[in-house]
Formats: sequence, C-alpha cells, structure tokens
Amino acid sequence: QVEVVESGGGLVHAGESLRLSCTASKTIISVHQMAWYRQAPGKGRELVAMITSDGTTNYGDSVKGRFAISRANAQNTEVFLQMDDLTPEETAVYYCNAGRATGSNWRGELEVWGSGTRVTVSS
Repeated sequence: QVEVVESGGGLVHAGESLRLSCTASKTIISVHQMAWYRQAPGKGRELVAMITSDGTTNYGDSVKGRFAISRANAQNTEVFLQMDDLTPEETAVYYCNAGRATGSNWRGELEVWGSGTRVTVSS
C-alpha cells in the first residue's frame, strides 16, 4: 500500500503548541519533497512548510518563526511539523504531501497525499 499517514492533530488553546507527524508506508523508499499543507473551512489549500531531500526547508509567510519542519531520516519518509504559538485562524485540516516519491514496487515517481489530521485552535 502506498500512503502517508498524518497524526498529532487535536484541540489546543491559542498560544499553545502541537507537533504533527507524517509517516510514509514501507513501500515508499524515499521522497524528494515532503510538505505540509492546510485547508481551513471554506478556504483553499495552502502550503505550510516543506523539506527537500537535501534538507532545505521552506515555509509559508504566515508561519515563519513559529513552525518548524524536521525529519527523522534523509529519505524523508518520516517528517514532523512543530507548531508553536497557534492562533484560532490556523484551525484547519493539515495534510502531508509526498512529492516525487520512489518506491519498492513501482517505477518512476509518485505524488501521495495523506487524508489529513484536524487541528482546532480555540480562542
């Protein structure tokens, strides 16, 4: 099975922190670019953070300085998103996206989306 699974969402108060995790299935050998997106109610999906195979990170402007993406291994098969000082406006479903994923039972590269983890920030 080819999938990425998010975990760590939940309900927090404004100003608090959460740490999300994204784990790729064992059929995924490496991921060139692992990213977190979020989609708030009634809004489009936006990029939160990404990390590439060489460890380069990028962030959406609204989360710079408060969020940090990291990884458990150089293959980018497990990544984390530390979110500090959360605001109610950041209530959303957070999705993990594996871009250019290579695997043990397919040729070429795939893009894989997780089903999301919900983050609710109360005021």
